[in-house]
Amino acid sequence: MKNQEIARILERIAEALELKGETGFRVLAYRKAARVLSELTEDVEELNRENRLESIPGIGTGIAKKIQEYLATGKIKKLEEVTKGIDPELFALLNIPGMGPKTIKLLHEQLQVNNLHDLKKVLTDGSAAHLPGMGKKKVSNILKGIEIAEHTGQRMYLNEAFELAENIIRYMEDTDGLKKITFAGSLRRGKETVGDIDILAVAKKPEALVKKFINYKDTQQILSAGATRAAIRVITNYGIRQVDLRIVEENEFGAALQYFTGSKSHNIAIRTMAQKQGLKISEYGVFREEKRIAGKDEVEVYQALGLPYIEPELREDRGEIEAAKEGRLPDLIQIHDIRSDLHLHTNASDGVSRLEEIISACKNIGYSHIAIAEHSISAGYAGGLSEEELMRRCDEIDKINDKLSGFRVLKGAEVDITLNGDLDYSDRALGRLDVVIASIHQGFNREVTKRICQAIEHPLVHIIAHPSGRLIDKRPGYTVDLEKVIECAANFRRILEINAFYERLDLNDIWARKAKEAGVLLAINTDAHGVADLDWMRYGVITARRAWLEKADVINCLTLNQLLKLLREIKQY
Repeated sequence: MKNQEIARILERIAEALELKGETGFRVLAYRKAARVLSELTEDVEELNRENRLESIPGIGTGIAKKIQEYLATGKIKKLEEVTKGIDPELFALLNIPGMGPKTIKLLHEQLQVNNLHDLKKVLTDGSAAHLPGMGKKKVSNILKGIEIAEHTGQRMYLNEAFELAENIIRYMEDTDGLKKITFAGSLRRGKETVGDIDILAVAKKPEALVKKFINYKDTQQILSAGATRAAIRVITNYGIRQVDLRIVEENEFGAALQYFTGSKSHNIAIRTMAQKQGLKISEYGVFREEKRIAGKDEVEVYQALGLPYIEPELREDRGEIEAAKEGRLPDLIQIHDIRSDLHLHTNASDGVSRLEEIISACKNIGYSHIAIAEHSISAGYAGGLSEEELMRRCDEIDKINDKLSGFRVLKGAEVDITLNGDLDYSDRALGRLDVVIASIHQGFNREVTKRICQAIEHPLVHIIAHPSGRLIDKRPGYTVDLEKVIECAANFRRILEINAFYERLDLNDIWARKAKEAGVLLAINTDAHGVADLDWMRYGVITARRAWLEKADVINCLTLNQLLKLLREIKQY
């Protein structure tokens, strides 16, 4: 698919327009079109063949013509037009905190800044500070931004981001005068990776809270410390991370939380809606002329616009505002809805915890049933079980279940899909299992779509694990047509997995929503290899919420009897 290629071009056009001083509708239109295309699960070439380009939200006639131009010629003349005369290295400066298009344009025109080397020179020799709108403070902030860009590591996975944010909040909770504190930003929306941590607070003594914040035990550098704002760089086990604190008035807290949670595109849509109603919405509240009519909490912010509350995970401008207007917002799944984890490993294969430890931990979580799914024989590197070992494991689980009360261990296996599309165990062995999970662990580029669909059609398979095979920022995944996999799963009533491991989150939110829309049920599983990994369920549920999933979409919300009935029906389908 050429979706990503075209999205990158449209984003570059928007950046070039900004560097040339243009703002407003055209820039926003290109940015929105780029985002829509990057998230689109349908092939843009197929949509073009069917004359459906303009049916895509955010794609108007002008941009549709540019997409058609690229599909026909491999380029878009508009890109050449708007980037003419712009040094390519100028675009890289946009990645530096504090360097917006206006600042880059100013430095380029006045001081001939064309790259990072030029930028460092004019910042340190004092020439930049004398330009209009610059000054010593802004220069200092940009220098700090360069340092952050050069030394700060990759974006954080959800596990690190939650750990850091929650540790700092716990540390600050006993501060005298603190009334409210929470995190905002992309972490609150549950994005699969997070940049900086944003913390929002209400305090009677802001100066005391700022002082407490900047003295956090792992603070490596204080970037700023004002009356109501502060920023620090923190050393973690993963790298150096930035955390920002903002303290607001109590009657502004809801508006500020909504604003700083984002996303940017959601907020733009909300502001546009407010303007049409004669209202103004900002981080300080919702105003009718000069009168604040809402702002204390998020619920009243949305109510002021005639909308029900929109959950943070939905705020990506992917139809949530339209759904809110029409009363179609989903009743999102919650962590307490989860009754089971159906993809668990123990030390019988490559896990580190004994079965008894896993059972005890899952009972403490509140689950009523689990499925043990050790690796199959082809996964020798992961201690895969032979058929004889699998049968002995089944006997062991049967004996354990005889002794358990109010809890059930389902017999399962994570069965490799071989290079020719067969399953790693015989039908005789698979027939003994309650849950059969099929997955790809080999031949990532060898007819993966065909092999997965072949497994889906197997009468004894229930679930396809981690269907794309990606590892976030580490591995792109299989060469697979997920559209076809979802279609096949829908046709054969099979279940697709959201793997809750924070480096997988596979299916991701975009594809999981696509599966839901196709009528495919999802399983949220941790793929845990030890007791500590069971907590990953949190990240799977967050991904499911971003995918608009409800309890009815997720088999982990079923009672044991409901699940067993479903599994039997799948075998008979």
